[in-house]
Amino acid sequence: MSELLQLTEHTLSEKLAENIVAIDMRTVNPFTDWFVICTARNLRHASSLADDVAEAAQKAGFELRTREGAEGSTWILVDLNEVVVHIFTDEARAMYRLENLWADLPGTRYEE
Repeated sequence: MSELLQLTEHTLSEKLAENIVAIDMRTVNPFTDWFVICTARNLRHASSLADDVAEAAQKAGFELRTREGAEGSTWILVDLNEVVVHIFTDEARAMYRLENLWADLPGTRYEE
């Protein structure tokens, strides 16, 4: 497991993200190694999680490629090159079911 993946999962957990899942994308995606998916408690929490994970990664020397989803979005994406973080509200996560799209790939649920 990569240092950035561990940092991302730990930061999300520390900031109270829920149901954190990492999906290994290395065999199917040339642009990233991992998708990390988590649930935020509300819109403000989602925005805060995105800020916190981007800040933690940059402080550790990792590059932020892009962030998509404005404040108030139900789905925010933070692209850290090797790790792409998807932060959903509960309703958006249930609607988009991103884990189901990649269910055939190896994945792990984060446990502190």
